[in-house]
Amino acid sequence: MGIACCGFGHRDLYRDIKNEMQLIVEYLVEKKGVTIFYTGGMGDFDDLFIKVVKQCKIKKEKEIHLILVMPYLTKEMQHNKEYYKEWFDEIIIPEICSTTYYKQAIPLRNRWMIEQSEFVVSGVYRDFGGAYSALQYAERKGKEIIDVYNN
Repeated sequence: MGIACCGFGHRDLYRDIKNEMQLIVEYLVEKKGVTIFYTGGMGDFDDLFIKVVKQCKIKKEKEIHLILVMPYLTKEMQHNKEYYKEWFDEIIIPEICSTTYYKQAIPLRNRWMIEQSEFVVSGVYRDFGGAYSALQYAERKGKEIIDVYNN
């Protein structure tokens, strides 16, 4: 399939990290051979991650796959199919998420993305919340973590 990366960050950004994100994504593509980027598509960090990966894909003219990993099917996905087709190469709902209570689906989705990835781009700046928990899981799994705020 290819070398994969996922990104996690808090819903809100506390400063502009676009330049740092661009450098990290380009580094991952050019130096580490990453061709698959997983995103949960929730919040400002994920929005920036998606835009930067999409720009890199166009700029580098490389075979890069941007994959949205959803914890469950939403009405928004049904009503905005064209948006999703335009931005993402694929949309996945991991099987493990489909058999669980919806409040547990997001942490399970995050773990699934981490398990599929060699690299994790971190936009975590607080020691609580879902992104922080995902980062802790990535550390326990021995993933290479690149911190956007302290890189």
